[in-house]
Amino acid sequence: MRSKYALRSVVKMLSLCSLAIVLPVTSQALAAGRQPDIPTWLAAYVGQGEGQIAQPILQRARALYMRKVSEGKVRNPCYFAMDATRPNNPADGKSAGRFYIVCEATQTFRVVSSGHGSGRDLKGVVDFGNGRMCARNFGNAMDSNLTMGGSYMTEETKTSFKGYYRISQTKDAAFLRTFVQFDGEGETANARARAIGGHAAAKVAGICMKRDPQSPYANRDGYVPLGKLVEYAGGRSDGCTSWSASDANQIVSLVKDNPTTLYIYPESADIKAVAKAVAAGRSPAQSGLYWNESCLKEIGTPKFWPKETLEPVIVQYKKDHPAPPARPIPICDPQ
Repeated sequence: MRSKYALRSVVKMLSLCSLAIVLPVTSQALAAGRQPDIPTWLAAYVGQGEGQIAQPILQRARALYMRKVSEGKVRNPCYFAMDATRPNNPADGKSAGRFYIVCEATQTFRVVSSGHGSGRDLKGVVDFGNGRMCARNFGNAMDSNLTMGGSYMTEETKTSFKGYYRISQTKDAAFLRTFVQFDGEGETANARARAIGGHAAAKVAGICMKRDPQSPYANRDGYVPLGKLVEYAGGRSDGCTSWSASDANQIVSLVKDNPTTLYIYPESADIKAVAKAVAAGRSPAQSGLYWNESCLKEIGTPKFWPKETLEPVIVQYKKDHPAPPARPIPICDPQ
């Protein structure tokens, strides 16, 4: 009887130990589960194909949005996410969709194109540049031109005159571009200092100065910049999130005076974990991780560049390679 009673006591103790082990995990799951399950209509868009969003990205984007809503910082019915591991240019030459606009109140889900940070090649020192199609390098260092994954909120918008461009033989149009400032937290906390935000992937290039003293944008000598409007929706950025002009108009209208959240994947921990798996000869999926397969084949191993190590290198490079004096902008040939 004593041995039987003792056995029951051991079993009871083991059960209590099991509870002690399981409870923290369960409580974490419950905490994470405060956000409702992904609704059926939205779950139909979860996946890794074209027009779909990977599950971990959607889960993190929803969690961030709901946290900011619960904190009273967001009332916008829509939120954003971006998968910077996806290719920017598929084989057909069109810009691939990897920026997501999710409006659960109206059950709308839209995927649009977005550029990634170009990075830089500091000749003879270090190369952390990115190709046009897939991003290999990520980071949060000042002046690095790298995309930094993590949590952001959209904040104020600022519209700036970027120059005139020709729309006909006799008529020019002013190009005004709106910039949406992002504020981050944690590893993205320096987003404002880095001037990270979102804007249309367009600029006025090949500028000359045209005399037009009647223009509201004329300088004190009566000249305005005139060039060619260039759109680069399939290209790279200085670390900002860039959209096609039409998509930018929609996004700006959604967030103007009505902030919302943006979650960009991958974060530094994701990059390091995937790099570790690749080094061990495993695919991210085999390790329970996510990275777009086609881009992983192209880049080999992703790399995260923390600001603590990269910023001093960039600062020293600037000292060693001062920028040449700015050249005066040429006067336009008379028409």
